[in-house]
Amino acid sequence: MADLLTIEEAQRLVLERVRPLGAETVRLEDADGRVLAETARASVDLPPFPSSAMDGFALRSEDTPGRLPVVARVAAGVPADRALPLGVAMGIATGGVVPDGADAVIPMEYVVEHDNEIEVDERVPSGDNVRPRGGDLEAGDPVVEAGRRLGPAQLGALAAAGVAEVTCAARPRASVLTTGTELRPPGEPLSLGQVYEANGLILATQLRSAGAAVERLAAVVDEETAHQEVIARGLESDVLVTSGGVSVGPHDLVRRVEAELGVEEVFWRVAVKPGKPISFGVRGSTLVFGLPGNPVSALVGFELFVRPAVLALQGQADPLPRFEPGRLAAALTRNEARDELIRARTVVGADGAIELEPLVGQESHMIARAAGADALVFVPRGDGELAAGDAARYLRLG
Repeated sequence: MADLLTIEEAQRLVLERVRPLGAETVRLEDADGRVLAETARASVDLPPFPSSAMDGFALRSEDTPGRLPVVARVAAGVPADRALPLGVAMGIATGGVVPDGADAVIPMEYVVEHDNEIEVDERVPSGDNVRPRGGDLEAGDPVVEAGRRLGPAQLGALAAAGVAEVTCAARPRASVLTTGTELRPPGEPLSLGQVYEANGLILATQLRSAGAAVERLAAVVDEETAHQEVIARGLESDVLVTSGGVSVGPHDLVRRVEAELGVEEVFWRVAVKPGKPISFGVRGSTLVFGLPGNPVSALVGFELFVRPAVLALQGQADPLPRFEPGRLAAALTRNEARDELIRARTVVGADGAIELEPLVGQESHMIARAAGADALVFVPRGDGELAAGDAARYLRLG
């Protein structure tokens, strides 16, 4: 096993060969999941005017405590037609423009209102319940930094700041190819020795979730000419991900055909279980991943090596997998030679901590068992076992 790379070494070799893609202008409503290539800045102050944080009454602090006539009502979006005179108040809705002259808002439940007057029993401090103009950010301030992936919170902040378009990294073009004479599309009848093809769908779904535009190439039989034609097509993409055919058997043609087509192999085999016989190479700017044919091996290999590369192509600031802390609900035996990723289910413990329940059936072909998993638990190589209750790191699935 001395020739096997560690996970960290393999990830470093992958990211060293990533060249981020160019940028393009994207309408904000189309930018979900995209990665910013340039920092997006506010086009207006936020809020753009002093606004009320409550339904209540706008007044002058110096007029409190006391009894104040209510001379107007300010609705959201409809500012008062005059400044607030001395000694009076104006009703105001949440989000309404605080009129000139007012420096505070008292919530309606804190006053007694009768005959179009309010009675304020205590002094209202200046600034109470008033959101100052630019209190969140000012025009020109950064809203979302370059390298961040846009989700609901980021998109909402940008919209509120008046940003209509953003500059994002181009979507990586990815091709997915599954290999094997035994593969058949789901729904067709199976002959003896044949299996339904699942890896193409798994990998295409993972690629889309990482922000790539995906083309699924038709599964290819174990014949060299067929491999050459379809792999040549896949190499026109930014990323080519193959599944199967990366070991050393007589029908494992992928690596040999890729070499004939000019792919420089950077590494083959990593000290990880499942997924040891993964390969990675480059041709020009195209990143080429060869994942094992076992479905769980392909799923794990993607999360560890392919997803970081796809995110890095888009300029994401921290593309490596995000492992989170949890604790084991059952003991796990360590592998002496390889780091292992164990499929598990997460449960919230009585103390609020995440407990990790390993699933029964961890063999790399058992994809049906993986349907119940929402986490991959990292078990570092070594002797002995990790006990129930031990701290562990896990990677979220889905």
